[in-house]
Amino acid sequence: MKGKRGQVVALVSGGLDSAVLLADLLGRGWDVTALSCDYGARHNRRELACAARLCRSAGVPQVVIRLAFVGRLFRSHLLKGGGPLPPAAYDAATLRQTVVPFRNGILLAVAAGLAESSGARRVAIAVHGGAHPLYPDCREAFLRHFGEATRLGTYARVRLLRPYARRSKADIVKLGARLKVDFAGTWSCYAGGRFHCGLCGTCRERRDAFRRAGVPDPTRYLAAAPDS
Repeated sequence: MKGKRGQVVALVSGGLDSAVLLADLLGRGWDVTALSCDYGARHNRRELACAARLCRSAGVPQVVIRLAFVGRLFRSHLLKGGGPLPPAAYDAATLRQTVVPFRNGILLAVAAGLAESSGARRVAIAVHGGAHPLYPDCREAFLRHFGEATRLGTYARVRLLRPYARRSKADIVKLGARLKVDFAGTWSCYAGGRFHCGLCGTCRERRDAFRRAGVPDPTRYLAAAPDS
């Protein structure tokens, strides 16, 4: 059955935020196609497996695209060929090492092309207001202008949805709990091991979001919270 609000291509990585976005869009009546991208990150294998399960459970079609050129040509400690991940909280000295240059711009451009090719009039991303300002392609100014470029650059005048732009990650956890999202079936850790490492910036952010939201965290971390 077609969604009553129309078609949307949503970036679904398999992470916590995009899992909530998927459930939220479906609950609001959108006809969702999930787009997942393998761009050579250390944790892509874990994320993509989670994304596939989420999409199967929701009955949503998933398009998986390999962007091998990113892993081959770009420089970032997040990528498989990059340097070691900094086992520390987010700050200016450590976070920049894990930035994949223009990642959101590339993923959103692919999503816009897929949207226009499939008849969708919207693309959606789960970037939230707590995204660190050192990520240039997570800033509202970038997303606002990129959304305008997408609208102007497509015949269908595809629009960008970013419903969590002014919400924190804790807010997203609260929403996901109300939507009964299977948080245990999502992945955040940049290390990409068997379990969440508990030390990298994304693990710390994930754990803190559950704590602030007052929602039980089902994640198995290899290391205890640094301040415990």
